[in-house]
Amino acid sequence: MRAACHRYGGGATDEERWGIAGMLHDADYEKWPDDHPNRIVAWVREQGEAEIAHAISAHYTKWNVPYETALDRALLACDELTGFIGACCLVRPDGITSLEPSSVMKRLKDKRFAASVDRGEVFAGAELLGVDLREHVAFIIEALRPHAAELGLLGKAAG
Repeated sequence: MRAACHRYGGGATDEERWGIAGMLHDADYEKWPDDHPNRIVAWVREQGEAEIAHAISAHYTKWNVPYETALDRALLACDELTGFIGACCLVRPDGITSLEPSSVMKRLKDKRFAASVDRGEVFAGAELLGVDLREHVAFIIEALRPHAAELGLLGKAAG
């Protein structure tokens, strides 16, 4: 989300806020999946961060919260796609090192691969940003590459 801020948002002035939204948007999911994202949205609001709370609410598409800001749109556009790209990395011997957008696009067509990823959200996210999906895939890959080791995206050979 920090990289997305520079591409789709206000750049350095908003980078910290966007990074926080990216880190917190699913913070309650693992412990309280049936109550997601109620708990994290409430907590973020209590902290006085209404814009971040709204973006987290909007990323949960079942609530039909309108996308009002670039942060709202980018959080949706980056969330599912980042997870999907991570799954693509896990099945490759060299992970993200040589991953190309064409490989991701091909995997998106295979409904059995990473079946829990909501492809509708992937496509809607790029549309909300007004960008070509292939270009957005390339952007996410490049944003993740510098962090590949810490995110476990170096592939099967590294495991």
